[in-house]
Amino acid sequence: MNSLTISPIRAFSDNYIWLIAKGDLAYVVDPGDPEPVTVALEAAQLRLAGILVTHHHYDHTGAVEALKQQTECDVWGPPDSPAGPYQHTVVEGDTISVLGIDFEVIAVPGHTLDHIAYYSSAQKALFCGDTLFVGGCGRVFEGTPSQMRASLQKLSQLPPDTRIFCAHEYTLANLHFATLVEPENRDLQDFLKWCEERRRVDQPTVPSLIGDELAHNPFLRWDSPEIHQTLVASGRLIDDTPDGVFTAVREWKNNA
Repeated sequence: MNSLTISPIRAFSDNYIWLIAKGDLAYVVDPGDPEPVTVALEAAQLRLAGILVTHHHYDHTGAVEALKQQTECDVWGPPDSPAGPYQHTVVEGDTISVLGIDFEVIAVPGHTLDHIAYYSSAQKALFCGDTLFVGGCGRVFEGTPSQMRASLQKLSQLPPDTRIFCAHEYTLANLHFATLVEPENRDLQDFLKWCEERRRVDQPTVPSLIGDELAHNPFLRWDSPEIHQTLVASGRLIDDTPDGVFTAVREWKNNA
């Protein structure tokens, strides 16, 4: 198989910059800080060929210009982005080749309006920035809750063995909140224990799988009877629709 190696570069307090490598070439996804990227490239003797940007927030784009100047790499990102313009702009439906592997661009507005994700069916890999996290989702800063839910629904329909390479290690906080929303979910309880063990030895909980997220992530489970019951019992459910359930859970998490 024409396989890529995907590994995390840690940045700031909890960011993951994703390093995609094959042979002596590499791409990075959402580089906010140039120094750890440069260190990782030198340690692995890799040459940076490209950068993929999911959205404009500085912790995902702060290193783009420096790395481009250092390496003369290509940069792909969304159009009309406050952090752009990028050398190559891509929109939903576009396909780009990353070290010989095709990645499909998916529009996922909500966290920001320019947010996109990159998906490879061949690699079973999704780079989703701050849209979907392990056990959670991004805050809705620029879009609407219904936009965000629609974006998450798109991602939830990817094959269940798709690996989710999100951009932050927020997992334990997300899962502890999820146990408030759906306390009887045994899949969630088992997964939380596994993640706690990973973090105890300072190992990433990312990537997770779409199929697993569907079983325990409350932001993908707007059709869960228990979540519905919890929201009703706590007086949080104002609008008894999928959008209303998602909005209630997101607002609860915002204030948790």
